[in-house]
Amino acid sequence: MSNENRTDLPENFNELKKNINRMSNWRERLNAVDELGQWKNRETIELLKHAMTGDPVYKVQTAAFRKLQAMGEAVTMPEKKEEDPIKGTKKILVRIKKSLPKDHSYEDFKEKVKKMRIDLYDTYEGDKGPDFDKWLEETWAELRTR
Repeated sequence: MSNENRTDLPENFNELKKNINRMSNWRERLNAVDELGQWKNRETIELLKHAMTGDPVYKVQTAAFRKLQAMGEAVTMPEKKEEDPIKGTKKILVRIKKSLPKDHSYEDFKEKVKKMRIDLYDTYEGDKGPDFDKWLEETWAELRTR
């Protein structure tokens, strides 16, 4: 029997609820959207609507939109925002760059960003997709620390 549009809750509902809100892992949020989209009830619809409007990664927003649409919910495709998914990103990255030795490499910077702000790293990795490394390296090169 298919789970498609079942009205009860999945056995792992609490885990999926945690995963859809886990800001340090957009892939887990995307998987949670996918799984929650197979269960049509008030709780799953609310979680999917929240992901559709509030997730910082557009890929997760659009996946939630498609699941809700497939359930027959009257939803509107979210617009891709042009602003930074995380407010104050430049300031945060400047602080991280300043904390490293003057002659640090891009790889040192990338590792420190990942260690200190996995939420930021992960959000931009999901948002930028294959262009993430290029974006981060260009941003690192442009950051003024003195």
